[in-house]
Amino acid sequence: MGIIRLKNMQFYGFHGVNESEKHLGGRFEVDVEMHLSLIAACASDDLNDTINYEAIYKTVDQCVKKDKFYLIEALANSIAKEIVTEHPVESIMVRVRKPHAPVKGVLDTIEVEIERVKADYA
Repeated sequence: MGIIRLKNMQFYGFHGVNESEKHLGGRFEVDVEMHLSLIAACASDDLNDTINYEAIYKTVDQCVKKDKFYLIEALANSIAKEIVTEHPVESIMVRVRKPHAPVKGVLDTIEVEIERVKADYA
C-alpha cells in the first residue's frame, strides 16, 4: 500500500451559511491523502500505473466550483466521493480549510477532516 498526497491546494468557492459567503465567496484550502497500491507504478515507472496528480487537482477544483454547500463537511464528502469513485483509490482522507471563516473570535482557520473507503460509496 502507498500514499499519494496533494497538500494545500487553493481554490475560490461559494460555500457557507452566511449570505455574504454565498454571494462574495472566499478562499478554501484542500489536502487530499489517497491510499492505494503503488507496486505496479514503482516497478513500471509509468504514469498509467498510478494516479495522475493533475487529474486529482482538476477533480477537486470542479468540486469546489460546481456546487455550493452550506458546510465544508459536505464539500469534503463531495471531493472524497468523486475521487474514490473515479480513481483506483482504496481509501481517502480529505481536509478542507476555510481560512477567513466568519467567526467572532481570533483564529487562523476552520478545518474539517473526513476519511472514507471505497465501500462507503458503493
